[in-house]
Amino acid sequence: MQPRLKCALLLLVTALQGCSLAPAYTAPSIDLPAHYREQNSDGPWHSAQPADHVPEQWWQAYQDPRLNTLQQQLLTANPDLAAALAHVDASQAYASQLHAGLFPQLTASAQPLRQRQSDNRPLRGTTQPSVYNSLTAGFALNFDLDLWGKIRNQVAAGDAQAQASADDLAVARLSLQRQLAILYVQLDGLDAQQQILTRSLEDYRQALQLTRDRYQGQIASELDLTRAQSQLAQARAQLDDVRGQRNLAEHAIGELVGQPASDFHLAASEGSLTVPTQPATLPSTLLQRRPDIAAAERRVFAANAAIGVAKAAWYPDFSLSGLIGGQTQGSGNVLAASNRFWALGPLMNLPIFDGGRLDAQERQAKAEFEEASAHYRSQVLRAVREVEDSLAQLRDLHLQSLDEQAAAHAAQQTQSLATHSYEAGAVNYLDVVSAQTAALQAQRQVQTLRTRQLQASVQLLTSLGGGWGTL
Repeated sequence: MQPRLKCALLLLVTALQGCSLAPAYTAPSIDLPAHYREQNSDGPWHSAQPADHVPEQWWQAYQDPRLNTLQQQLLTANPDLAAALAHVDASQAYASQLHAGLFPQLTASAQPLRQRQSDNRPLRGTTQPSVYNSLTAGFALNFDLDLWGKIRNQVAAGDAQAQASADDLAVARLSLQRQLAILYVQLDGLDAQQQILTRSLEDYRQALQLTRDRYQGQIASELDLTRAQSQLAQARAQLDDVRGQRNLAEHAIGELVGQPASDFHLAASEGSLTVPTQPATLPSTLLQRRPDIAAAERRVFAANAAIGVAKAAWYPDFSLSGLIGGQTQGSGNVLAASNRFWALGPLMNLPIFDGGRLDAQERQAKAEFEEASAHYRSQVLRAVREVEDSLAQLRDLHLQSLDEQAAAHAAQQTQSLATHSYEAGAVNYLDVVSAQTAALQAQRQVQTLRTRQLQASVQLLTSLGGGWGTL
């Protein structure tokens, strides 16, 4: 072959190796608002940048050392996180397997044999022994030229799937952190409810004693006495219900941090959590912070690369194979010149008829790309909705809490007036019971709204991908 022809062929092979039949990738487009409706944003939306950000320890916004400790225990001991991490390791190992296809494959073999030939074997020489020993050893080389980018697209898809698995781990971690924070907030609220009911029980005991004294003095009726007894019993029942709910929340927290419910215990909180101060504006980098959106975008990329793999299957598959070794009879030197053998040459496989299999595979790859793109758009819309929901809920709960606090203050004054009026004989005990019930319900409602505010703040922090600081 002439040198010019050899150079031309070499250049052609090199150029074809850089070829890829996958469509040019662009992230699926979606129309997004310039800012949140419930709160102005600081700028336009950005495209997803997968695996480029580790969410901050957002739960530290609540400034609760015990919550910080529980979150760290979750990260180290939760079995669901351990399973998700193992899945990431498996995905990365599979991606490494695909990378191996980019390199030549070299294998060594050795085969000692003792065999017997048939005495009636055709063309067998009369001097050839029937039983003999042989030794074959050598090396085999195989290298896929990947002229159409099939292997490179498989590698790209594998890497994208591995990145998506890492983002799935971040999704699982963030979800478990959110569950733990919400349960802890619920536990804190139940502890506050217990304190309210305990104080009310003391007030009801005093009211019952007052009513009993008045009954014994024939000032109060037996009906007033039974009403006071009923009021105290109902408050005790409410306290028992709160304790039961606290046990369930405590058990769930123990499971999340990897401890048996039988051995896990959290003492009642003496203080109370406060709703973190929300910044005046939220970052517009939602798509960069949410691991679920990043995972969806990476799967769109992988599906796009899979189209290139399906298209490359239509074209000839070129590979280069080689073989070198030696074979000897008996225990001779396999490296002797007379024993050596070698082979070197290209191999081409070209599909001619497959009953429509390749066409179906290409249509499947394109359909899976459309599916992944639609899933990506769905994740983005869901993320925007979650942020809007949390912002609206926090705003409405704040206004509701202000009104409920005013109502609780008025109910407390009504209770005090009713009690004093009853002691003076100006009203009957039914007015006292009604005032006490209203005051207790108002206090518990204030605490319930506070718990819902805290839970809504947890939802907002996690809907932004973990915290509201800038990237």
